[in-house]
Amino acid sequence: MQAKLNIFSSEQEVLQHLANYFMEIANQAIKENGMFNVSLSGGSSPKKLYEMLASPDYKEKIAWDKVYFFFGDERYVPANDPNSNFLMAKKALFEPLQIHSSQIVPVNTTLPPEQAAEAYASAVYTHFKPYNARFDLVLLGLGDNAHTASLFPHTSILHEEESSVKAVWLEDQQVYRISMTAAMINAAHHIAFLVYDAGKAEAVHQVLEENENIEQYPAQLIKTDGDLQWFLDEAAASKLAEKR
Repeated sequence: MQAKLNIFSSEQEVLQHLANYFMEIANQAIKENGMFNVSLSGGSSPKKLYEMLASPDYKEKIAWDKVYFFFGDERYVPANDPNSNFLMAKKALFEPLQIHSSQIVPVNTTLPPEQAAEAYASAVYTHFKPYNARFDLVLLGLGDNAHTASLFPHTSILHEEESSVKAVWLEDQQVYRISMTAAMINAAHHIAFLVYDAGKAEAVHQVLEENENIEQYPAQLIKTDGDLQWFLDEAAASKLAEKR
């Protein structure tokens, strides 16, 4: 299914429309299945989204006690490290909403990288009992180098066809990341990219309009038979030839 582009004039509008989309998907899933399973994205852009969701405008509009939180990827750092995606979400979303720890599934970065990835894949499949690991919603960002989650250019995870979680070694940064594979992400019912700012315009163009080259533009791996939406501001969409 072709991605739907939602382009707005300002960062604030992008965040508000994605927050409304999040609320709609959450309430639909809770109504149909009694729970909402969401995979969060890290980085600075989603932090503002999480703060908005924890604000009075949304706090009372979602049954937060029925939401289960996962992470599409995590930096291989302690849970209290400033670079931790978990710590960011904890401060921006979990603590303000008083989310119970039983509803949060963080990556255990006290384990060696490969074991941490295996343990996280096991936790995902245990939650979904045990085969059909399909998130209701996966939130994604986009790096300047066209990566998403920790699907970085020229890394072995790009060729993983299994729905799983893998350790990713980034040679240039000399660090590990833990990431869901594209197959696990693509199985979701709904996938939403949050991208704003002119600095992301070239990467948006590369992923959406350049010929397929997953080694160079890994976010091109994100394809789904479900609902795939991009939430962009005009600056991030400025290099697109087609504003479909």
